[in-house]
Amino acid sequence: MGLLTGLLGLPLAPVRGVVWLAEQIRDQAEEQYYDPVRIRAQLDRVDEARRTGELSEQECAELENELLQRLMVRRGSSGGFGGDRG
Repeated sequence: MGLLTGLLGLPLAPVRGVVWLAEQIRDQAEEQYYDPVRIRAQLDRVDEARRTGELSEQECAELENELLQRLMVRRGSSGGFGGDRG
């Protein structure tokens, strides 16, 4: 029965490969998006933009809030990344 199931499931192999690849890309993107080192670097860039006048106080506050939320989502998760992937 295993051989028959394997043969019948063979046409789905490319689909499984695409799904696996999409999951790998998603995982890598989430890892980078929630990476504390990257978030801190972005916070530094926002602070520099505020000092040079490139961004207003309100724009900086909004960006900082978004970045801090990402940092908290990362820290609040137990081994995973933010949000349900369900």
